[in-house]
Amino acid sequence: MRFRAADPSDLSLAQKLLQINWSVVLLLCLIASVGFAMQYSAANGSISPWASRQMVRFAVALVILVGVAIVDIRVWLRYAYWIYAGALALVVSVEAFGIVGMGAQRWIHIGVFQLQPSEVMKVSLILALARYFHGATLEDVARPSYLLVPLAMVGLPALLVMRQPDLGTAMMLVLVAGAIFFLAGVRLWMFGVVIASAAAAVPLAWGALRGYQKERILTFLDPESDPLGAGYHILQSKIALGSGGIFGKGFLLGTQSHLNFLPEKQTDFIFTMLAEEMGIAGGLGLLALYGMLIVVGLALSLRVRNQFGRLVGMGMTTMFFFYVVINIAMVMGLIPVVGVPLPLISYGGTALMTLMAGFGLLLSASVHRNVRIGRYGQGDEY
Repeated sequence: MRFRAADPSDLSLAQKLLQINWSVVLLLCLIASVGFAMQYSAANGSISPWASRQMVRFAVALVILVGVAIVDIRVWLRYAYWIYAGALALVVSVEAFGIVGMGAQRWIHIGVFQLQPSEVMKVSLILALARYFHGATLEDVARPSYLLVPLAMVGLPALLVMRQPDLGTAMMLVLVAGAIFFLAGVRLWMFGVVIASAAAAVPLAWGALRGYQKERILTFLDPESDPLGAGYHILQSKIALGSGGIFGKGFLLGTQSHLNFLPEKQTDFIFTMLAEEMGIAGGLGLLALYGMLIVVGLALSLRVRNQFGRLVGMGMTTMFFFYVVINIAMVMGLIPVVGVPLPLISYGGTALMTLMAGFGLLLSASVHRNVRIGRYGQGDEY
């Protein structure tokens, strides 16, 4: 039975702004404020160079979030494939025009700033997969042939990102895509086939890894084997984590970080610095904020009445969850160091902007949660 719903696009700009779930924005601001404080500390009590730039970026990102949130969710569905194609073109352009930094070719110059296309690819992939699975039935996703296109949509950018090389981002693309596949109803036995195939390909994958990536994995297995070389980063991270105790050494008083024993303290290992200065209590406080944001994100997504919006919202929330878990597990030595930033805390422009745009898409799905979209994205029939 079909019926035509009232057009939610009739809402005025003021009504859409009121419909935004501002608790999400508040949580984002609270977490980002923790990041500003940690970047201030990483610079030994100076607002420059990291904290000041991150504050400006976050202010711009907030405007982007609100702008994305008030755009009708049907617009994002209509242009999802085009956005994915643009992001893929940017990832391909890294091969020809990419800037080399820290041993990797991951950035391109656009105007006055540097862009990391692989970060844009994460959000674009969620949009494209949500568009593909929108309206799909359980019978559709049960057919292996139906999954060939989305598998190619994941595999191509993942392989390109691996070439840069960026193992962490490639892993994030695969994990987020796997979450979308699961949410779309793909059978568990199909995941088993993929995992078994991946396990069988481990020898080939090992041969394709760069030397420093192999060192990271070997160091993860036995960091004490090279305490002054490949194992230095993770050993110093563990020392800093343990020395913080319950309540930490105090703000600006972390010895491992301020005596420069802790590497990349403003980016990958910023949680370690927080735990050293604020202790277990500070770390758990940050995790509580993360947990509240994830719960609110999932709750908002489940209230959306169209499948595209639900998949986008849950995909973005899941991506955020993977960011948090992978970074914290990495600095604790539970997984190899793969260069995944701590969301809203680590210094970095592209990751911050794309993450905020992703939350804007989640809020767009929430604001337009009563929009009814046909299976093929046309009209408002459901």
